[in-house]
Amino acid sequence: MPRAFLIDTDVASDDAVALIMALRSPDVHVVAITTVAGNVEVQQASRNALYTVELCGADVPVYVGAEKPLSRAHQSATWFHGRDGLGDHGYPTPRRPPEKTHAVNAMIAAIEAYPGLVVITLGPLTNLALALDRSPSIASKVGRCVVMGGAPCCEGNVTPAAEYNIWVDPEAARTVMVSGLPIEMVGWQTSRGESILNETDITRIRTFNNPVAQFAIECNSRAREAYKEQTGEDGISLPDPVAMSIALDPSVGTQWSEHYVDVETRSELTRGMTVVDRLGVAADERNQTVWADVLRKGRKTKVCWTIDTKCWKEALFLSLR
Repeated sequence: MPRAFLIDTDVASDDAVALIMALRSPDVHVVAITTVAGNVEVQQASRNALYTVELCGADVPVYVGAEKPLSRAHQSATWFHGRDGLGDHGYPTPRRPPEKTHAVNAMIAAIEAYPGLVVITLGPLTNLALALDRSPSIASKVGRCVVMGGAPCCEGNVTPAAEYNIWVDPEAARTVMVSGLPIEMVGWQTSRGESILNETDITRIRTFNNPVAQFAIECNSRAREAYKEQTGEDGISLPDPVAMSIALDPSVGTQWSEHYVDVETRSELTRGMTVVDRLGVAADERNQTVWADVLRKGRKTKVCWTIDTKCWKEALFLSLR
């Protein structure tokens, strides 16, 4: 039986590649794609999702979700991904429209219908937070919840303290982190350094000479430029596909540990920071009040610190051939 996946995403360039990996995986059934405001406005994210689904020749419903964070103004990342989120190459309008059901309702229905469903989040966690608020019991029915987000060990990619997906809607991220979901957090650091697609990797993908491979490289053209401006590293960084490779095969993650994790929501200096109790001091007397919400749920988050870069890239290559 194929594994059932639900993918919640703010589809821009790297999200599109992650969708391709799932849609072309022979042992995965993507039951739904839900979209959220993040990298781009939610309607644009939905168009990008539908275009990617069509490009893959798949038949997967796309549901439009939250138009803004729970309590903050939406701040996009079009400076990084381009105005349309896909590098501004003028891709055609998809033929199929999104579904009429709201993404939050679709998410709840899918979790109820597919016990043990794997939920993968590639954008801000607004939809999932709303679903948990409406139906808290779904937390116990999810098999795995792979979250691309956070900077557990290092600097963020939007502030010195925070990664973009968590920073955009920290209140939603905190709701998810204290929900009791079986979370596997794949932070931004896993897509840096040796994990980026270098010129040799990009050339190899181009030799596949098919529309999907061409799109995967082309739609990341602006993101490659922005990443170099941001970090000085030359190549294509793909945090969402890295997370998807771990959703497909957890052994891609080579160093894991379980900890209580909370999200900063009150400080503008550290807004969206993923605070990891790596030394196990959250339950100490001096910390119990601050960590009360996390401790009450009693469920730790699995944090991925490092990955097998060779395995991750081979999984990507396989999906694009």
